[in-house]
Amino acid sequence: YLQLPADLTKMHLTDNPHPQVTHVPSSQSGCSIASDSGSSSLSDIYQATESEMGDVDLTGLPEAPVDSEDEEEEEDEDIDRTSDPLLGRDVVRECLEKEPADKTDDDIEQLLEFMHQLPAFANMTMSVRRELCSVMIFEVVEQAGAIILEDGQELDSWYVILNGTVEITYPDGKSESLCMGNSFGITPSLEKQYMNGVVRTKVDDCQFVCIAQQDYWRILNHVEKNTHKVEEEGEIVMVKEHRELDRSGTRKGHIVIKATPERLIMHLIEEHSIVDPTYIEDFLLTYRTFLTSPLEVGNKLLEWFTVDSLRDKVTRVVLLWVNNHFNDFEGDPAMTRFLEEFEKNLEDTKMKGHLRLLNIACAAKAKWRQITLQKPSRDSPLFFSLLGGSDKGFGIFVEAVEVGSKAAEAGLKRGDQV
Repeated sequence: YLQLPADLTKMHLTDNPHPQVTHVPSSQSGCSIASDSGSSSLSDIYQATESEMGDVDLTGLPEAPVDSEDEEEEEDEDIDRTSDPLLGRDVVRECLEKEPADKTDDDIEQLLEFMHQLPAFANMTMSVRRELCSVMIFEVVEQAGAIILEDGQELDSWYVILNGTVEITYPDGKSESLCMGNSFGITPSLEKQYMNGVVRTKVDDCQFVCIAQQDYWRILNHVEKNTHKVEEEGEIVMVKEHRELDRSGTRKGHIVIKATPERLIMHLIEEHSIVDPTYIEDFLLTYRTFLTSPLEVGNKLLEWFTVDSLRDKVTRVVLLWVNNHFNDFEGDPAMTRFLEEFEKNLEDTKMKGHLRLLNIACAAKAKWRQITLQKPSRDSPLFFSLLGGSDKGFGIFVEAVEVGSKAAEAGLKRGDQV
């Protein structure tokens, strides 16, 4: 665990929050500096450039006494205490041992944090898990070999194993072992159900949570009513769930919980619910897990840009993408070309304000790198052109690079500042 430094004088503020790293070798130039560390809004694009200039002025701030070593030791103990996994399980057990009516919102949040890691809850939505956590009962079977359910016994609960292992022996002689996170018992129905096989504990101290049949059916059935399925050509392409974020009922709406990749891309330019305001940021952070190439998104955005009513929405998506994940463009020649084409589209449609935002974002996220370009002779062409200089009143920039040339292969790109 990270410890607080004993000598606080060793901690210091750097003059520049993002110093210019000129000594980084070219082999490391593909890494992203702070661009993928989290999402940021469009207003942060301005703040990013402002924060990268000027020193930190600490004059005029009142001095505060440094904490004593005793207090630091107490803080260290607190850190160790909260990060102890065994202690975390004790807290969960305390929450579980309470009657459902006595569980507070904090207790349910503690249980949620623990339960979402278990396979039995993996395919459930957050609201379903929360409801189940509010009604679950804790049970412990201390001895190994104890029979929990007999063959043919009427079922009245759904069980999830929290600790230990149970074995189910079926009438045909086959057996199955279930361990932590597995479930057994009823299905979400009010019909009478009977156990097929014998369930017994294999080790001592087996712990379970149980949810009564009525509660289990009600929660899963209620959520089914709260979902809206979007169908196209007879196939379900998107599932939305109705959620309320506060008890006043003012913040409620539908949130996307499942969809095909194509439908997820399309939802970028659709109206987003008040309960799902960060859909674009979430998509840009996670699309890598279900798309083979970012160009699938890029090509769609270029296509939608030609539609007047979608132009502003498309531009917002691109600006957030550049500001939050610039490495997606800088490390991929095809995405760099996409960005150049998008920039040209902004120029052609005279969207000067958005074009300025795009340039600010690119300038704020770009990294220093060294490029070596070798020519066979002094008279050989450079295959790139420059723009600017002291007579123009601004820096020297690469205006164009010939496609497929040595300059392009070396990594020189339009917009690079020399």
